[in-house]
Amino acid sequence: QIYLLTGSTTAKEKEKIKGIIAEGESTIVIGTHALIEDDVVFNKLGFVVVDEQHRFGVDQRLRLIKKNKSGNRPHIIHMTATPIPRTVVQTLYGDLDTSIIDTLPMGRQPITTGIVYDNKIDKMYDFIKKELNDGRQAYFIYPLVDDSDKINLKSAIVQAEEMAEVHFKGYKVGLLHGKLKGTEKDKILTDFKAKKFDLLVSTTVVEVGVDVPNATIMVVENAERFGLSQLHQLRGRVGRGSFKSYCFLLPSNEIAEESLERLKVMEKTASGFDLSEEDMKLRGPGEFTGIRQSGITEFNYVNLLRDVKMITNMREYIFDYVRSETRDEKFLTFVKKYLTKEYKDKVLHLDA
Repeated sequence: QIYLLTGSTTAKEKEKIKGIIAEGESTIVIGTHALIEDDVVFNKLGFVVVDEQHRFGVDQRLRLIKKNKSGNRPHIIHMTATPIPRTVVQTLYGDLDTSIIDTLPMGRQPITTGIVYDNKIDKMYDFIKKELNDGRQAYFIYPLVDDSDKINLKSAIVQAEEMAEVHFKGYKVGLLHGKLKGTEKDKILTDFKAKKFDLLVSTTVVEVGVDVPNATIMVVENAERFGLSQLHQLRGRVGRGSFKSYCFLLPSNEIAEESLERLKVMEKTASGFDLSEEDMKLRGPGEFTGIRQSGITEFNYVNLLRDVKMITNMREYIFDYVRSETRDEKFLTFVKKYLTKEYKDKVLHLDA
């Protein structure tokens, strides 16, 4: 039996599914963040798959795996094209084993990524028109739905009108954003896939789950306003067919040097895992015993990138010691008490 639980599930159906889950009648439950709600409890949760793991916070993932009447810890698979810095470091600590798919599916080509400054935008438009004339399609992504008096950023609604009337007059322009109803969003994406639009102006609602093999151009305006993982996800919306694809990152006029360096990382890095390591260098790995997923490490001497081999060896030594028959139980008890006392507000997982 397979059940679906989402925010749009009717109240009556929700109650029914929650009751089935609690009694343990279901075999598989697929859902959104709705599965994390307080009144969702599993009878005997044995296996959890968290897809697009970077879209969930530490507390959210922890709450999900603790929703188990049996009290047992389930097996967990985290899936993502762009692991957050904290996740990368967890692999070093042995909390996570790692499997990496580092090859493109058959027929796919690498995506060319470039930063486009103001003086090159007209040239970019000409290039995109050539792609559209060849039958391809394009995305234009903006950080805002509508213009704001408080933030000087471009918006999807205003730019869609400008695209249709000025830059891409004569081409079919679609508009998609999060304020539209679910049925409207679905129709626009269906129409885009059916080639009823040449280009789609959108916010980040297309970040995941959108597959249009004919789309070969991704343009991200005010690109420095997006995280590296977001940019990588957006870039992944193109290059899904057999056609050569391109991602253009358009920075704001007054971009800080640090932000520009982040965009340059996108130009030279195609792998989501490599991108995460670069992100860790720029933002820090966050807390290992807390919930911060980025930020400066608490270590004074160890460099988590430089000292990977040493950390890995030490981890294996500690694991072997804890598993060995000659281990000192008093010492391990002392360590656990110390950690519980010193990190009581941060420790999420502390097994014997």
